[in-house]
Parts: sequence; C-alpha cells; structure tokens
Amino acid sequence: MNLEKLFHLQQNLNERIEKEHELGQTSLLSKKVLALQVELAELANETKCFKYWSSKSASDRSIILEEFVDCLHFILSLGLEKNFENINKVNVKDSQYDIIAQFLNLYVDINDFFICSSKDNYITLFEDFLALGKSLDFNIEDIENAYLIKNSINHKRQDEGY
Repeated sequence: MNLEKLFHLQQNLNERIEKEHELGQTSLLSKKVLALQVELAELANETKCFKYWSSKSASDRSIILEEFVDCLHFILSLGLEKNFENINKVNVKDSQYDIIAQFLNLYVDINDFFICSSKDNYITLFEDFLALGKSLDFNIEDIENAYLIKNSINHKRQDEGY
C-alpha cells in the first residue's frame, strides 16, 4: 500500500476542507473519531453481518468497498491529525476472528486511540482495519483504487458546496 501517496491525498483534502470551512487551527480529533465510528457502522450495516433477524443478502461488493474507503479517509485523517503520516508500512494480516468480532474490535481500537493517541495505537487500528478489508475480500489494489475514486468524489462534493 502506497501510504505516502494516500496520506498526501488525504492531507490535500483535509487542507481544502479546513480552509473552505474556516476551521483554522481547530482540533478536529473528536469529530474525526466520531465520524470514523459512524462510517464503520455504515460499513457494518452494508455487510449485514450482524442482522441475524434478516434473510437479506449483503449489499453489492462495490457499495461495501465504498463504505470501507470512507472509513479509510478518516483513519488517514486521524493519522494526519496526530502527525503519524510518516509510518512506512502497516501489515495486512489475516484475522483469527469472524467479521462481527473484527468490527467490535475496531471500536475498541478507535476508543483506545482516542484515549491514548499513540503511534502504536494508531498502527494497531490501521492494521486491524486492513485485516477487516482482507476478510471482506478486498486486496490492496481494490482499496487504493476505490480510495482514489472516492477522494475525487469528495473534492467534487466540495466544489458543489457539500
């Protein structure tokens, strides 16, 4: 995964949003953490992994991937907020847990990062998130390409006064 490129693209989007919305030097950490939690819930909702009461299938793969990269935008943004954009590598590992446990674990990771915004907690969050992506059958190329598309959409939304 080309982290340098992704952090750079996210930084450009963040700077644009902060300038256009006149956010100046305002700390957005708590808002970004909540945004990530909400986006993670939207991702879970599209997988329908927890909906034991429903026989409906998961959403199309493309919709799930789009929700996944929405989360990635906020993970990158959190790293930028804490100046962790210099990480060279995050490991993409297999998870030993089912998808539901992975979602729940990510909420713990987000909370841990919010309480103690250390680089180690950030890398754990990032790696566990990529493990979820692997469990959802997304490879690095899928994720990067979808991120590029969604980043472009997010810039267009800013053009349109989103």
